Amino acid sequence: MNWLRRFMMGRYGGDQLSIALLILSFLLNLLAKLTNFPLFAVISYLPLVFCLYRMFSKDIAKRRMENYKFTIWMSPAYSWFKQVESRVKDRNHRYFKCPNCRIRLRVPKGKGEIIITCPKCKTRFERKT
Repeated sequence: MNWLRRFMMGRYGGDQLSIALLILSFLLNLLAKLTNFPLFAVISYLPLVFCLYRMFSKDIAKRRMENYKFTIWMSPAYSWFKQVESRVKDRNHRYFKCPNCRIRLRVPKGKGEIIITCPKCKTRFERKT
């Protein structure tokens, strides 16, 4: 295992973009298997080769900048998944959208029929919790 540590010294290694490229390669390969279309099989190796190139690259600053741009590009998706995860884990509240301004409102569960007042636009609406 020491030889691998010595080999990787000074090289970039894996990051979020590398993981995304591996997943893309896997999905394209799966698509090729399901459709029996050989072009997808060839295309599925391109992200894999690029991922390996990035992992073994010695130009660390350039790889860091690529990963930074990728994470900035993916940040809306990450934040959406985090919001969904927090709503799923929250067992004590229900979430509604205001019919007027579409803002998300959190109300306690188990209160029956309640009138909700939006703090932004002051619209009142009735919902069951």
